[in-house]
Amino acid sequence: MTDPADLVRPDTGQAAHLIHLVDARSHDDWLNAQPDRHRAALLAQGFKASAFAHAILPGEQPEDWAVVAAVADTDALSSWCLAKLADVLPEGSYKLASGEPGPAILGWMTAQYRFDRYKEKKAGKGARVLLTAQPGAIDGAAAQARATALVRDMVNVPTADMGPDQIEAQAQVVANRHGAAMSVIRGDALEAGFPMIHAVGRAADRSCQPRLIELIWGREDAPRIAVVGKGVTFDTGGLDIKPSSAMRLMKKDMGGAAHALALADLIMNANLPVRLHLLLPIAENAISGNAFRPGDVLRSRKGLTVEIGNTDAEGRLILGDALTRAGEDEPELIIDFATLTGAARVALGPDLPALFANDDALAAELAACGTRVDDPMWRLPLWEPYNDLFKSDIADLNNAGESGYAGATTAALFLQRFIPDKTLWAHFDTFAWRPTAKPGRPKGGDALGLRATFAMLQGRYGR
Repeated sequence: MTDPADLVRPDTGQAAHLIHLVDARSHDDWLNAQPDRHRAALLAQGFKASAFAHAILPGEQPEDWAVVAAVADTDALSSWCLAKLADVLPEGSYKLASGEPGPAILGWMTAQYRFDRYKEKKAGKGARVLLTAQPGAIDGAAAQARATALVRDMVNVPTADMGPDQIEAQAQVVANRHGAAMSVIRGDALEAGFPMIHAVGRAADRSCQPRLIELIWGREDAPRIAVVGKGVTFDTGGLDIKPSSAMRLMKKDMGGAAHALALADLIMNANLPVRLHLLLPIAENAISGNAFRPGDVLRSRKGLTVEIGNTDAEGRLILGDALTRAGEDEPELIIDFATLTGAARVALGPDLPALFANDDALAAELAACGTRVDDPMWRLPLWEPYNDLFKSDIADLNNAGESGYAGATTAALFLQRFIPDKTLWAHFDTFAWRPTAKPGRPKGGDALGLRATFAMLQGRYGR
C-alpha cells in the first residue's frame, strides 16, 4: 500500500485537475454559471447532486478536464465525502476548486487502501494525489490512516498467517518503533498467574501457544492509562462448537487486539503525555483432548471462580484476566476493545460499535468525539439487575448463563467484575468488519471506534 502521507501533498502551485464541489442547495446556481460544454457533459453523464455522484467536465484542451462532485454540505465536509473520487478517478493530482478538504483528507487516504497479499500481482492504476494549502493537516491524518490500515491488515490476514506468533511480532514492531518495553508470558507459564487465558488457549497446537503481551511506554509520573484488546486468533467455539456459517469469519476474532495495538501506536506516535500500558491476551479457542469443558470451574487471576456455561463465550475469560492485570497498576482509565458478542451486531448492525462505560461523562465525551471525527458509536447500558442472568449455583459467576437476553450487556457486566471500583472504564464491543463496502471503507477488516477513542485521549491529554 502507498504510504498515506504520499497521497495528500502540499499545494505549491503544481498542475492538478480541479474538483468542484456542489450540494443540493448550491447545485442550480453553480450549474447556471457553467459554460455550455459543461452543461452538455453533465446532461450526457446524467449527473445529479446526490451524495458521492461525480462527473467529468471537459476543458478547452484535452488535458484540462475537471471534476464535479456532490457532497451533503459544501460548508461542512465529512471524512468520506471525497473517498469515492480517490477510488475511481484516474491516476494524477487533484485539488479543490475552492476551499480546503479538511477532514476529507482521511477518506482520500483510506479509500486507496488495498489488501492484495494473496492475489497475483498485476499492474494497477497509480495513486490519486490530493493537494492542500494546509500541509499541517497531512501528518495527523496519515497517522490515523496508517492505524486504520494496521487494523484492516491484521483482521484480513487468515489465522494461518496471523496467529499468536505473528501478533506478537507485530506488537514488537510497534514497541521498537517507539522505544516501548514489551514482555510476553506464554504457554504453561500462564497457568499460575493468568489461568483463564491459559484455559482458553491450552488446546491449540504448540505453535499457537496462548500468551499475554504487555507493552509499557511513557514517563512513570504521567497519568496512567491501560488499553486492552481481545486477541482470539481463531474461535471454533471450543467444545460448544460453532456451525460452519458462524465460524467462517472467525479469523477476525482478534480484531480487538488489532484495535488496541493501533490505538497504542497512535498514542505513542502523538507522544501523548501518558503512561501507557497495553495488554493483549492472545489465544486460539481450539478443540483437542485437553480443551476446557462446559461445566468446568476456572479460577481467575482476580480470584473469582467462573463456571463455564458455554465454551464459545471465551473472549470475556481472557479479557477478565487481562483487565485484572491492568487494574493492578491503578490506572485512571481502562479502555478495552473486543469482537465480543453477536448480540451487539443484532442490536446495532455492522457500522456502530456498542459502547459501555461506567461513567456518564466519559461516555458522552467518546460519543461526541465519534460524531466529530465520523467514527460513530452507540452507548448500551450496564444494567446492574442483569447481573442475575449469569449467576452460578457452584461458582462466583457463570461465563454465559442460561438466558439469551441482553447478550452484549451481560458480557459487559461480566467484564465489569474485573474492573477496580473507582477506575474509569470504557468497553467497545466492535465488529472489526465491514460486510459491504462504503466509500473509503472497503469490505473486510476495519477499525470501528478507534479514531473516536484517540480523539477523546487527545482532548484529555494532548498538549
